[in-house]
Amino acid sequence: MPIYSHEKFNPDISVGYLTKRIFQTALIGLEPIFIAEDITHLQWSALVSIWFERGMTCRALAHDLGHDKGATTRLVDSLEERGFVARDRDEGDRRVINLVLTEKGQQVAERCMHGVVDLWNGWLTGWSPEDAAQLIGYLQRLRTTLESSVGEPSCA
Repeated sequence: MPIYSHEKFNPDISVGYLTKRIFQTALIGLEPIFIAEDITHLQWSALVSIWFERGMTCRALAHDLGHDKGATTRLVDSLEERGFVARDRDEGDRRVINLVLTEKGQQVAERCMHGVVDLWNGWLTGWSPEDAAQLIGYLQRLRTTLESSVGEPSCA
């Protein structure tokens, strides 16, 4: 049975619209955390991706961020210039260059993470832990459904 109908569809019940608005609104709230560290949300996302070993190479990072490979290279260049990231040639395959957080990068990522966690905890005040876990589970399920249906974001 379909979830939506053509007659009753509107933005307030659109999963796409709602997730986009939540993301945009959250970024506005999170911005002061990143401004305080003199980084952008995208730079922090890259640091977190490397930190949690989701983007250990420029290609993997582009894939994880859903970002263009060329733009990701420029992003990594800027993070390296600021001393947050280092490039490390893989010992097993010299063609591969791994990305690693420097101590400075780890510290910035952690400070931002603490602020992000505190804000989200504040925004979810009044939610039970079960409700929050259910929302996260639904979002993970939707991500899996979308990735298997349309594929993961490509990185041109």
